Amino acid sequence: MENLKKEPSPEMIMQIGTGFWASKILLTAVKFQLFTLISQKGSMSASEIKSTLKLNCADRHLFDFLDILTSFGFLKRSGLLENAKYSNSVDTETFLNKGKPSYIGDLLEMMNNRLYGFWGNLDEALTTGLAQNEAKSGGENLFDVLDKNPVLLKEFVNAMTSLQVGNFMKLTQTFDFSKYNTFLDVGGSAGVLSVMVARHYPQIKCTTFDRPSVEPIANETIQSFQLADRVKAVSGDFFAVELPKSDVITMGNILHDWNEENKVRLIQKAYDALPDGGAFIAIEAVIDNDRKQNTFGMMMSLNMLIESPDGEGFDYTFDDFNRWTEQVGFKSTAIIPLTGPSSAAIAYK
Repeated sequence: MENLKKEPSPEMIMQIGTGFWASKILLTAVKFQLFTLISQKGSMSASEIKSTLKLNCADRHLFDFLDILTSFGFLKRSGLLENAKYSNSVDTETFLNKGKPSYIGDLLEMMNNRLYGFWGNLDEALTTGLAQNEAKSGGENLFDVLDKNPVLLKEFVNAMTSLQVGNFMKLTQTFDFSKYNTFLDVGGSAGVLSVMVARHYPQIKCTTFDRPSVEPIANETIQSFQLADRVKAVSGDFFAVELPKSDVITMGNILHDWNEENKVRLIQKAYDALPDGGAFIAIEAVIDNDRKQNTFGMMMSLNMLIESPDGEGFDYTFDDFNRWTEQVGFKSTAIIPLTGPSSAAIAYK
């Protein structure tokens, strides 16, 4: 009888164990703005790339770097080594060309500049239960640190926009905002979701709410789309003040920043600000209830250990969301898949 038993293989162990190699190769290409450069030229040889980026490595190592990006599918190649010409793949041209509005590299830039190093301390984070970011030694949480550093703040806001813009587009297209007149995005960052909702639904008045340091960035977005008549930016501490009354309230990557007690506090604040029939929407990488499929959601939860105040934040399942929303009085819930691992968890009052 044929032996159908699976033979042991180290392939997956090595793939995951060396995964930081692959990650750093992509992050470095984004840092160099390699894909934007290639897009501007159409295609480039290794020598042209080396000269333009002022790289001093051996040619062979540059070939390795570019050919790995090709094997990953980020680049296309004709020819070999000195005779090769490199161009962007379709996905790379769409999402990693900084000259396009669909660029999502801001998130990757922040990962390279900040998170890559912090994740090197994951073992310490798991041992101590404490955050490993800029606040590690100073005692301040990430948001207070960002308020004091405009460069870091802008990078963080751009990264959050990059992470969520696809989800915002999908939510605007799939959730029916037509029966509502007011909309509030809590932790609205650059105000992108409010602008999208206002553009698609002319009857709705939108408010983006975030910390005072972020309000000027949101106003730039609003002005750039000439929507100041229907979108406004307000600021404050959402734990300290009541939320503005609205028919629909969203929180994108907000609940996962906090421990369970504060998650329920924020959901309660949303409930109190909604009318009967209003909707609360959490936009996050909601983990599947069996905790087997959404690996990204679980990795994002570990990222909250690295990043969140006191390392207490975590991502959650839809069952968790249902329990918390029922606790504060919401009548029903639903979930809408968005892009990739993300979903919109919705609670109706």
